[in-house]
Amino acid sequence: MSSLLSSSSAIVGVGRTACSRNSGTTEADLALRAISAAIVDAGIEATDIDGFVPYVLGAPSEDVLEGLGIVDVRMAATTVMGGAGPVAGLKLAAMALAAGVVRYVVVYVARNGASQSRVESRAIVVPGKTMRAQLERPAGMSLPVQWFSLMARRHMEEYGTTREHFGEVAIAARAFANLNPDAQMYEKTMTMEDYLNSRPIADPYHLLDCCLESDGAAAVILTTAKNAEDHHRPVYVAGVGEGHAESSASFVSRKNFFDIGLKRAAPIAFEMAGLTPDDMDLAYIYDCFTFEVIHQLESAGFCGEGEGGAFVEGGRIGPGGALPVNTGGGLLSDGHLAHMNGIVEAAVQLTGRAGRRQVDGARNVFLSGFGDMGDGTAAVLVAG
Repeated sequence: MSSLLSSSSAIVGVGRTACSRNSGTTEADLALRAISAAIVDAGIEATDIDGFVPYVLGAPSEDVLEGLGIVDVRMAATTVMGGAGPVAGLKLAAMALAAGVVRYVVVYVARNGASQSRVESRAIVVPGKTMRAQLERPAGMSLPVQWFSLMARRHMEEYGTTREHFGEVAIAARAFANLNPDAQMYEKTMTMEDYLNSRPIADPYHLLDCCLESDGAAAVILTTAKNAEDHHRPVYVAGVGEGHAESSASFVSRKNFFDIGLKRAAPIAFEMAGLTPDDMDLAYIYDCFTFEVIHQLESAGFCGEGEGGAFVEGGRIGPGGALPVNTGGGLLSDGHLAHMNGIVEAAVQLTGRAGRRQVDGARNVFLSGFGDMGDGTAAVLVAG
């Protein structure tokens, strides 16, 4: 698998819309805007695309084909892994390209996740819903912020992680969003005092620990490494991995609270790429909640278990830090496009087009995905 997929495909076009609380349009229209921008960026025709990988929620491929003037495609598929899906989509696209099934694949997310499909309606579709319906919901435990808060509190108790550590994550994301005109929180600054004083949601999480609910769309177009030679800004998918947690039903049924699929996915991606966490210039971590950045940095091997709080101290993951994380603002401050905007931002950084938030000399990027009750995906992207 390593020899077949490593750097066999490349991102050659990216596109996105701004994130907002109310797009004022349909999810299909958002998809068309983002995909059309990616088509222009790739320098191809819409009819060159013969593969579609849409996100499990939002506009399906059937809703956008006609708008793009495409009559038929050779592949239309999706991954059912929640927030791990977009990074898994890169793997699915790479496999289809390597098999010769398609020539150009678009991976995209288009959703009205604030104005239409709110989190309470999405939460009921994740695995283990029978157990939660019978045991957790009657006790009032019905939302992701409640489920995820258990891991955050456990980490605080076991390793001395603090809310100030969580605040480092939130402030870094906001600082990057303040440099990103497409971000939902572009003009809204944040201090540690703002963070600490935000209203409580589910102990230990407060409002500013939580990701946004957003309307918007983002898309990338991939092709084979051979075809990528004809494009002026390829970003190669050097490694991809997928992993699953011990239990797909609930965090609390695991022997180790912190066991997630990323622990298995990240080593696969790094080995395939022939690189290590120390080789990464940037990281894009699925930041559904602040602690999850700390958690996933540990799980991916950037630091040891229990060391994540200290790892993010002192602005290490913010602008000018040793390991900038989520340079577009992430789910916390750019927008919740299931991390597809993170994939777009990674490619923009690796092609030197990020403007004021550009990290000089960025060549290698790590991407994580986190979905449902612990599904994990990982990718390593390298500049062409």
